[in-house]
Amino acid sequence: MLTTRFVTGSLNWTDYCAPDIEAAAEFYGRVFGWEFAPGPAEFGGYGTFTSDGKAVAGGMSVPADMAAPAWSIYFCTPDVDATIKAVQDAGGSAPMEPMDVADLGRMGILEDSQGAGFNVWRPGTMPGLEKVEEAGSLNWVELFTEDVAAATSFYSAVGLDTFDVPMDGGTYVTVLPVGSGADAMFGGVVAKADDPVEAEGPSYWLPYFAVEDCDATVARVREGEGSVRFGPSDIEGVGRIAKLADPYGAKFAVIQPPPRAAQDAA
Repeated sequence: MLTTRFVTGSLNWTDYCAPDIEAAAEFYGRVFGWEFAPGPAEFGGYGTFTSDGKAVAGGMSVPADMAAPAWSIYFCTPDVDATIKAVQDAGGSAPMEPMDVADLGRMGILEDSQGAGFNVWRPGTMPGLEKVEEAGSLNWVELFTEDVAAATSFYSAVGLDTFDVPMDGGTYVTVLPVGSGADAMFGGVVAKADDPVEAEGPSYWLPYFAVEDCDATVARVREGEGSVRFGPSDIEGVGRIAKLADPYGAKFAVIQPPPRAAQDAA
């Protein structure tokens, strides 16, 4: 599960970019009830999405010729520069130089050995996400990749370990911080070829946000001119999920966890 007690390898932030962050904020406000507070000019207007007053994501406007609208994820690291070197040694890359964000922290923008983008964050005065697992916040992530074994080997460079979960007669590979127990798993690694929805296109990380009512959320996405890529669909022991895209093409997913009583019984 996700936690705000961040250690090396923890998922500690997620953010979003699109050409018009104010328009995108209206969409996500409709879908999740988020509020968006633009940041100062010195940070390029980078702002914060909040749910119940707690930070759940960041966001900023980025011209379309610089980057396609997309969600990104961040892993916690005590040393951004050392992590970048480890990533490069493992066959990944760093498209941009690492940067300090005032006293908030230091970040690195990276790609894994199969081209999936991700970031790392060394916390300063801004540790990261203030709300996780609850409705309106990040709940899970999945990496869709060409080669699961190669991907899990690569991510050991950023402090991740794996835990195999039996599912549908096969194995679902989950990721978690090195040295933590199985309860700390916060994401999965899936072969693109095994998921018709994800088979085409590059490898990437997909964020899942928790919701109280998956079907109602999907309806709000459609009302906001977003699209449904998959679902809603029930997955035994996991919950009800839907894979979506916002009006600008950024992919995300939602999950309505099963009732706690059902989880405990399972």
